[in-house]
Amino acid sequence: MKMRKEIIQRVLEHKVVAIVRGVYGEDCLNLARALCEGGIKLLEVTFDQLNTEKWQDTADTISLLKSQLSDVMCFGAGTVTSVELVNIARSAGADFIVSPDINKDVIKATVKGGMVSMPGAMTPTEVLHAHSLGADFVKLFPAGSLGAGYIKAISAPINHVKILAVGGIDENNAADFIGAGAVGVGAGGKLVNKKWIAEGKWDQITALAKLFTKGVKENG
Repeated sequence: MKMRKEIIQRVLEHKVVAIVRGVYGEDCLNLARALCEGGIKLLEVTFDQLNTEKWQDTADTISLLKSQLSDVMCFGAGTVTSVELVNIARSAGADFIVSPDINKDVIKATVKGGMVSMPGAMTPTEVLHAHSLGADFVKLFPAGSLGAGYIKAISAPINHVKILAVGGIDENNAADFIGAGAVGVGAGGKLVNKKWIAEGKWDQITALAKLFTKGVKENG
């Protein structure tokens, strides 16, 4: 397992986290390879909260990704809402843990387990609370609805907190959020296009990944 300090530096360097929902096994491995070729080196596989039977699929997929691509990418678990899921993700080899909320026990278990903590928040109070509990990054959500201006406004007084903009991020606005003060962005939906995955259009996914990374690096 990579050291926490190394993972933090990878996030700060590469900036774009691909958020993968409902894609497992070989499909996810092919997706990761396509994204990596396009310059995206960080990938989050989410836990399905409506279907606990899929939790093992998430863990198995993280293990597969780590076994094949850990030398060039970092992999994390998303929608982690309990210490149980932290432990499942850690056993699978996850480098980082992403949550939709601020859960003290989840943050502490993440850090204790040697992984990087990325809990979700929206207001300045929530962002600072997450930071005070030991979060390495704070996922500001829903960034797309709040706008880059919101990131810029709250970043001024709390610029010591590393903010990731997530929710409604695409290749057209990702750079705006970096320019506004976010240290990185998370993108699912359009970047992880399930139709393209089903049709094996890996070249199109790589091309889109290149657009994301180009804009972000120019403003990073």
